[in-house]
Amino acid sequence: MADGVIRARLFLLFATMSALLAGGPDAVAAPSGLLHVDMARQPLGQALTELGREAGQNVMFAPDVVGRRQAPALKGEYTLQDAARRLLAGSGLTLRATPAGGLMIERGAAARAPSGPARHARAVREDIVATGQRMTRAVMRVGGEQIQDLMPGQNPMQALNILPGVIFTDVDPWGNNEQNASMYVHGFSTTQLGYTLDGVPLGAGAYGNYNGLSSQRAAISEDIASVSLSSGAGALGTASTSNLGGTIAFKTSAPARRAGATLTQTFGSFATFRTFARVDTGLFGKGNAAYFAFARQDAQPWNLGAANRQGGYQVNGKFVHEGEKTRVTAYFDWQDKVEPNTQGLSINTNDWLDNPTKSYTRGAFYPDLGAAMANYPARSSMAASPSAPNNQYYFSAAQRTDYLAYVNISHKFSDQVSWDHTLYYHHDRGAGLVATSIRSAAILTILGAYLDPTASHYIRNGQFTYANNGIDPVVWNRTGGTGFAVRTTEYNDNRGGITSTVHYRAGRHDVEAGIWYERNDNAQGRFWYPLGAADTLSPYDMPKHPLITQFVNVFHTDTFVYHMQDTYHVLPNLRLLAGMKLEHVNTNGTLPVASLPQAQSSATAGAGGLDSETNTVAGGTLSSFKPFLPAVGAVWDFTRYEEMFFNIQRNLNSYAEDGYGGASPWGVSSQQEFEAFRREGHPETSWTYEVGLRTARPVDAGLLKEISGQIVYYHVDFADRIGRITPPYAGISGVGSTVANLGGVTTDGVDMALTVRLGEHFWLYDAVSYIRSVYNDNFISGATLYRIRGDEVAGIPEWSDKFVLRYRYGGFQAELNGEWMDIRYGTYTDQLYAPARFTMGFNTKYTFHDIPRVNALTFQFNIYNLTDARIWSSLSPGDATSYTAYPTTPRSFYGTVSVAF
Repeated sequence: MADGVIRARLFLLFATMSALLAGGPDAVAAPSGLLHVDMARQPLGQALTELGREAGQNVMFAPDVVGRRQAPALKGEYTLQDAARRLLAGSGLTLRATPAGGLMIERGAAARAPSGPARHARAVREDIVATGQRMTRAVMRVGGEQIQDLMPGQNPMQALNILPGVIFTDVDPWGNNEQNASMYVHGFSTTQLGYTLDGVPLGAGAYGNYNGLSSQRAAISEDIASVSLSSGAGALGTASTSNLGGTIAFKTSAPARRAGATLTQTFGSFATFRTFARVDTGLFGKGNAAYFAFARQDAQPWNLGAANRQGGYQVNGKFVHEGEKTRVTAYFDWQDKVEPNTQGLSINTNDWLDNPTKSYTRGAFYPDLGAAMANYPARSSMAASPSAPNNQYYFSAAQRTDYLAYVNISHKFSDQVSWDHTLYYHHDRGAGLVATSIRSAAILTILGAYLDPTASHYIRNGQFTYANNGIDPVVWNRTGGTGFAVRTTEYNDNRGGITSTVHYRAGRHDVEAGIWYERNDNAQGRFWYPLGAADTLSPYDMPKHPLITQFVNVFHTDTFVYHMQDTYHVLPNLRLLAGMKLEHVNTNGTLPVASLPQAQSSATAGAGGLDSETNTVAGGTLSSFKPFLPAVGAVWDFTRYEEMFFNIQRNLNSYAEDGYGGASPWGVSSQQEFEAFRREGHPETSWTYEVGLRTARPVDAGLLKEISGQIVYYHVDFADRIGRITPPYAGISGVGSTVANLGGVTTDGVDMALTVRLGEHFWLYDAVSYIRSVYNDNFISGATLYRIRGDEVAGIPEWSDKFVLRYRYGGFQAELNGEWMDIRYGTYTDQLYAPARFTMGFNTKYTFHDIPRVNALTFQFNIYNLTDARIWSSLSPGDATSYTAYPTTPRSFYGTVSVAF
């Protein structure tokens, strides 16, 4: 796109924001549960700021309004409004709750107590999207109620897709299918972001589990109180070593003060049946409260037969003890699930969806093995390879079982010193299964090397192939005689750690210093199992007694991170932040079981027989180390309603503890390549620069009653990008793949989020994003030079827009949401692209509150993909000739009934 057009669009974006906004922080809704407040007597302004920070909400006031007033000491469990009223007692100031859920402190008489219905409406009202207040970086938050409005039980990550700068796509309506999910934030992908749950590290979000788990496996969706995105730069104290592009923080809800129970049932298209139940103990003993929750999800994948099911079981428990100076929190999560995977389609033209002769879906034959055998190919069982590529597997699935637990202790030594300490442990056992045809040169090369290594008459140009009009009968018979075999990648992960942070307040300085240590022991193995007519296996059961152990990787990783920062309150309305962190990640990757050299042969192996020169997968120790990763920022409340902020930060992405086939130094195909990387390679790093404006101000202009939002400009310099290079047609075998430093990426972008209240019952939210992310360097793969310098990064739309229109009156709510994104390039050379996409969703609900012995009864109805758009969801970028695309779920309907006692 021409520079002039880009400048014109950026100017229009800034002009629109300037015309509509007067700037400042968005109001934030109260999360589920009560606030735990423990404040000493202090200046009122300081107390209100601390209260807003604890709640993660906006408490707005002008410095001259609070003046030199003092706030009383306050300790206990309160709602945000009750706590603020107690702090304001006797001050003569009034408290006003904005329609978006925030608080405004003003001069005047004490506010009149609202009526019962008004109190209820105010309590349940939650802003669509909230912006972080008094922070030096761009932070946006989606509350638990909004997550469940968009899709009950959905992956909280998917809810972030309504934020500017975020692109999340998946092949199922809940966003739970991890293999097919795709996440980009400001140009960075899933494994280049950081994730935490209540401050506990969740790892890098990788599908091939190596150092954590996904958010939907760490907590039941309905137990999430909020999810916050720090795009570009996260807090220095975030426990993550992958947060190049920012951090995503999930917060679980607190136990309720009163005993009660909630039961929610969702049903709908594709035989969906989801159950959620939660029991709260209420307060017991001295300051104790707990809850226990259970969820079960069962649904048919939309493009698979009725025998295919996705979902599983999950249990959460949380206990909180609130002492005089000490708070103790304990949390437990267990989940067990299976997700059948949708297979992507290889796209080699820009008009794929416009050609009705092309197949939009790529399903699986399971459980009809006869149909699978007949289609690979339709002739005899051992005939030569089909002339067309296989378009379906027999089955493919991901199995995951996780245990996660943590204990947090927060202690207040004095009004100036407090300490926060967390111990955590996580165990994962899982596998990815693919039942695939053995009729490809790459897979035959693997199987033949193990099962019939001396069959030279079946070897051509270094690969096993079709000879004498068929497949090697030894390979055929030992894999079950069906033409299929089951390949698994099996994971076993055990990690535990500690985070410890001290907070010290001295005059105008808020000082924070902390450490994080984690030990992670994980293993990954590649196994092959026979698939016979009498033992067809299943995507829901783990096969036993492998025919082949192709390889086993074992990793031992020690992570140590230290951070320190100081927030200096220069003036009541001006704060400066400066800090740094030290990051050291040491990984020893070993190969207890190495592949046979022949089994790693690529499509370009030498002629005359099996390639005996190809080495096995690499092994050795590598460290990611940076002793000084600085951060500096400021926030200036330049009016009663507006604030400006900037942030500059450097981050490091440690080497992924991932083996062969992964984008990791241990993913190369020879020890020589590993040693070369160890000598010359570098971990990925980024410099992020942000500057922005936030606002939240009342407006008296007819229907327009309130405006809130933010606009942010960011620039990112991303260095030493590590990428996997895979030869064409390697498919699931991965043979011949290697890892290289692909150079740098430069990104510039603008995010704008705007919420307006129209009258008393309508809210309109819109988020516009522009991003230009380009490769800085060309790279060579084998004998091919990829001239990508100056090309846009694949998979990311240059322009995107999201909107939510909400109507709420009493217990009734209706919401229409939509997303438009520009074309996405599917290849590194920008030669192929996925068409622009537009999707919409709709939800409505009604809540009854006047039923005896029932606190609330809610009926909800959701429509996913309202316009039944036939478009691609996630993309897997490829080389210059093709890319892989995944289809979007067609229009589907869901109903939910929830009752709270």
